Amino acid sequence: MAQHFTSVDDYIASQAADVQPILQEIRTRAHAAVPGAGEMISYGIPTITLNGHYVVYFAAWKLHVSVYPVPRGDDAFKREIAPYLAAKGTLKFPLGRPVPYELIGQVSARLAAERRGGK
Repeated sequence: MAQHFTSVDDYIASQAADVQPILQEIRTRAHAAVPGAGEMISYGIPTITLNGHYVVYFAAWKLHVSVYPVPRGDDAFKREIAPYLAAKGTLKFPLGRPVPYELIGQVSARLAAERRGGK
């Protein structure tokens, strides 16, 4: 049965000890990339919001962490995210490998720009 979390802190605290700092850093990078962002649990996972609307979701799984959705981008950006593209709207970052936090920040910023109606 799915767990129900009341906050992003609650979600992160429920994860394995070695995954918690990864989730915290993803959260920090997403907030830094989306000034004025809020957060909530949506679809059972942490969600960074802007003006009450979702911008980026992130979640921990057994062997990876994921960030959703995938923003639009130019060819260079598409090449940069290609190794992590798991499905049309999912980026997967394997646990046990360095997490490209800077890239996750870029993803968050691009998604925020899309949400704001920018490019």
